[in-house]
Amino acid sequence: MAKNNKIASVLAFEKKLVPSDGYLYGTTWGKRNESVTPLKLKEKSVRGTISNRLKKALQADPLKLDAEVEKANLQTVDSCALTNEQDTLKLEFTLKILSGVENPSACNHVEFNQTYTQAAKDYIAEHGFTELANRYATNIANGRFLWRNRVGTDKIEIQVKISETQTLIFDASAFNTQNFNDSSEDIKVLSKKIAEALSGQNDFLFLEITAYAQMGKAQDVYPSEELVLDKGNSKTKKSKILYHINDIAGMHSQKIGNALRTIDTWYPEYIERNTPIAIEPYGAVTNLGKAYRTPKAKADFFTLFDKFACGEKLDNVEDEHYVMAVLVRGGVFGESGKE
Repeated sequence: MAKNNKIASVLAFEKKLVPSDGYLYGTTWGKRNESVTPLKLKEKSVRGTISNRLKKALQADPLKLDAEVEKANLQTVDSCALTNEQDTLKLEFTLKILSGVENPSACNHVEFNQTYTQAAKDYIAEHGFTELANRYATNIANGRFLWRNRVGTDKIEIQVKISETQTLIFDASAFNTQNFNDSSEDIKVLSKKIAEALSGQNDFLFLEITAYAQMGKAQDVYPSEELVLDKGNSKTKKSKILYHINDIAGMHSQKIGNALRTIDTWYPEYIERNTPIAIEPYGAVTNLGKAYRTPKAKADFFTLFDKFACGEKLDNVEDEHYVMAVLVRGGVFGESGKE
């Protein structure tokens, strides 16, 4: 396949939504703004049963099959939970929103850089990032970044500190996580601040975000789980390793970022699924093992970006929103010189 000489072979964008890691604390709902305790990880050993699907060779041998399903499944795992006195999880993190998406951090093609920069400036002049900002603001307000901790809660409160004199408070349960149709005044305020930063009216915006989720006394909470790539050389035999920061249970910044950019309702199958997915170049949802934006369907980022960056008009404004959202996400998007 011949190289496209119109596209930069070296092209990269820095991410414009920069969350910190999240820190997890335990408290009570009535005193959530007064007293909190850092949550620690605990190690436990459990005697479980075999629950995975067995290989066909085992299924064909009754004796081996019986022996396999009857034996215990011994595991050592990390866990995290509130204490008997606590009923509320506190998750706090910071979020920095940067400007300058019209300027690649690396680009080795002068003409391409010029046409892209002009296309990005035209988008900013016409749309001002208002649509994307509304969606990011909604994902902050609805507490999507709590992930599994959001399920089965009595109450969820989100506090967003914009400045020393301005803090917005949201009832996360009042927001629908399937769409971005809410137009409350506080969402508009937060959205406007985010849009001003992304579009360059302000250099950046710094937010301090705190979520309180009333989960019930002594209930499990769910920090991020570590990915152990080399299990053979691991010093631990634990089958589940949870994330901590200086012994405080934590949430990966990448996981928080994924939740914040779960705004793609423009992919082809949204009408059927009615569920937004995270902004990704190929619409990949790894836990489902599926990509919703494939080159075959001409809905992937690169197909749309090549047209957009060269000054061509896209078929609809939703495609423009998607392209700019991927650039806000950041990444390395150059074209390989290899055949």
